[in-house]
Amino acid sequence: MTSENKQTGAKPGDSIAGESAGAPANEDRAANGRTEPAGTREHRPGPAEGAGSAGSTVERTADGANDQEMAELVGKLIEPEGLAGTERRRLLGRLTTLLARGSRRAKATGVGRGRWLAEVFTAVAPRIPIRDLATLSEHHHGLTSEALADDLVRTAAKATMTVGAIGGALAAAEFVTPPLLLSAPAQLVAETLVVAAIEVKLLAELHEVYGVRVPGTGAQRAMVFVAAWSRQRGVDPLSPATVGIALGAAAKTALRNRLLRTLGRHLTTLGPFLTGAVAGGALNRAATRRLAEAVRGDLRISGALPPGKS
Repeated sequence: MTSENKQTGAKPGDSIAGESAGAPANEDRAANGRTEPAGTREHRPGPAEGAGSAGSTVERTADGANDQEMAELVGKLIEPEGLAGTERRRLLGRLTTLLARGSRRAKATGVGRGRWLAEVFTAVAPRIPIRDLATLSEHHHGLTSEALADDLVRTAAKATMTVGAIGGALAAAEFVTPPLLLSAPAQLVAETLVVAAIEVKLLAELHEVYGVRVPGTGAQRAMVFVAAWSRQRGVDPLSPATVGIALGAAAKTALRNRLLRTLGRHLTTLGPFLTGAVAGGALNRAATRRLAEAVRGDLRISGALPPGKS
């Protein structure tokens, strides 16, 4: 499953702050007993300028690198096939480490868990690989129409069930009592992001199957699908404000709420022994199927399916 829709593969660059400018050129300064021309001397930032700028630059660079690596890890984890259980656990563990690091930085700057989680997911979402209709049909044995949609839903439900089961098995080994929501371990945040990415991918690819085209750039289309996932509904292609609504404040609030609900659902994976694995897998599968049913109902109204093939 390597083919991607080029429109949703946008990779925005990292934002790096520039260095502060030097002192005015008409000044001289004594250094080691001699004067040093202002135009050639090294600028030494004072307490109110360069130090803070350099620190924030390093933080933004680190955040950009983390976002990139997290996106790559999520991209691998949402592949339903070709990934052994041990490798999937290793990737989930690495994602957990990155998220724990980011969570500590967010907490230090006073950013709430919901806002931070939404920021991480919106950084990952444009990098989720979305296949076009021809590629989907090729990857699913030539199926089209409702049969292809059925197969996509089965595959996605199995993938989210697997993530929940793995998360539950890890939790059974590592945790004794479930923590409060606001102190949920990074492992559950990792599971939440992967499940959300699988479901956004499913939602976007169902739009391909039903012939519903979403306008905008790759990044804008990704946010439209994220907003639709937050509402658990399909996209209305006839709405002229589709892209604007997806990027608005209300959509961001809805995304935070949906991610926190998903995170809360994953707290069930902290049950004793392997009961958490069973519960986590079952809840994820059921939630993915409910989402697919709601989205397909919307898309049947506005889409134009090609002739079916079983």
